[in-house]
Amino acid sequence: MAAKPYRLLLQALGRSSKVAIAKYAWSGRGRLGLLRVRDEAIVLHAMRWPDEVRDPAAVDPPHEAVSQEEIEGALALIDRMSREDLEGPELTDTYTDALAEIIEAKREEKPLPDVPEPEQPGKVLDLMAALTASVQQAKASRGEDDDVHEMPKQKTAKKQPAKKTVAKKTTKKTAAKKTTARRPRSA
Repeated sequence: MAAKPYRLLLQALGRSSKVAIAKYAWSGRGRLGLLRVRDEAIVLHAMRWPDEVRDPAAVDPPHEAVSQEEIEGALALIDRMSREDLEGPELTDTYTDALAEIIEAKREEKPLPDVPEPEQPGKVLDLMAALTASVQQAKASRGEDDDVHEMPKQKTAKKQPAKKTVAKKTTKKTAAKKTTARRPRSA
């Protein structure tokens, strides 16, 4: 039933070379979207309402002068890292594939697939050694001596046991008032 209006909108937007602004509901909220034609399909680009957009001055970094050589170096880096093909093992969604295998195994009540071992084990980083090296490097760059002293160990104070509080005794009269004040709510 919706195929004809979809095809009509697709053809009309394609011939006019225009985009459409649409309101739609997503996650219980009204949203704005931009509809455009791409490869025989209507593509929706999510937009923001004006109150959702931050003031650019609040996030604008300070203005820095950039030399022509730096720009050319950045362009050369982009060219070196660019690729024409967007296929390959590093550009596949392995998480979704693995999740589909797990779902299929559970559906058919088969054992779960084995988890492949990572090619390289993760490196364990000694945080204190890295911080010490960073401090030494910073001091060396400033021309200071690079002696790093150990932090003195702080004495830990013994915890005192918590004081016991004595509950107030309620009289029968106040207890009766409390129970009569609580009436069940009607649904």
